[in-house]
Amino acid sequence: MKDNRFVKGRIKSVTYSVIGAWKLLTSEHSIMVQFSLGVAVTIAGFYFDISATEWMLQILAIGLVMAIEGANTAVEKICDFIHPDFNPKIGFIKDIASGAVFFAAMAAVAIGAIIYWPKVAAFF
Repeated sequence: MKDNRFVKGRIKSVTYSVIGAWKLLTSEHSIMVQFSLGVAVTIAGFYFDISATEWMLQILAIGLVMAIEGANTAVEKICDFIHPDFNPKIGFIKDIASGAVFFAAMAAVAIGAIIYWPKVAAFF
């Protein structure tokens, strides 16, 4: 008889990941904004008929920002759970996590500018 625990375990893991992604998308305003921007640039990608390489970079940038935003949210929730009252050390930790989102977002903005600036400028 074949051991299916490995496969069943992976399916469970993916299920939990999808549930977590759904919770993130439906409960956190920052991720809703990031997701909406991701949808907007995806529509722009189809409109401007970007290349395969540009698609790869755009998808990577969207995924990076969404993933770091999710990790930032998790850090904030853990901090709030551990120490619900204001604490400067907890604030420092939350600021660092938020700074990671800032770096990812700025990289995504740079990628977007490199991809779309020439295409938009061609209209003028």
